[in-house]
Amino acid sequence: MASQLCFVLGGVRSGKSAFAQLKVGSLSQSVGGSTLYVATGLAIDDEMKERIRRHQDSRPREWSTLEEPTKLVEKLRPLLEGGQGPGVVIIDSVDVWVANLLMENQAATKQATEDIVMAEAEKLLTLAADSPQAFVMVSSEVGMSLVPPEPLGRRFQDILGTVNQRIAATATEIYLVVAGIPTKIKPYD
Repeated sequence: MASQLCFVLGGVRSGKSAFAQLKVGSLSQSVGGSTLYVATGLAIDDEMKERIRRHQDSRPREWSTLEEPTKLVEKLRPLLEGGQGPGVVIIDSVDVWVANLLMENQAATKQATEDIVMAEAEKLLTLAADSPQAFVMVSSEVGMSLVPPEPLGRRFQDILGTVNQRIAATATEIYLVVAGIPTKIKPYD
């Protein structure tokens, strides 16, 4: 298992990214080394460009950045190998990554899409487990929201809920952030 896998969940604009960055700061002090920020967003319109810009402005300049919307394991693996890899990896965000995978495979059947996304999630968890780096993964909690009226939205919600459960099962720490306030979910006290 990775030395640390911290999973940070919350709703949109809950403060989960800001809290995750604080966790990265404390992990960096304990494990040492640099930080690699993995950004999954795609600048598909002006509003998304602005979201990405705000995220870029919020993180420390000394962090390295990997911008990758779908091929996380393929792009991460070479950066983590060898003695020069980062000490901490933050992935922000799992939900956007899952949405990108869903959009990339939307012509596939529901089961095929779920199989593709779950296989990628398992590869990511295996990479984290086999790596000496500490990981912080950020995702939206979809279990408290309305059921989307469109089939693609329901597919996303179902798949992300399952991915979140898999990450949570292997995480050493889990926090739920609500209105900027983190609540520790795991380990159980």
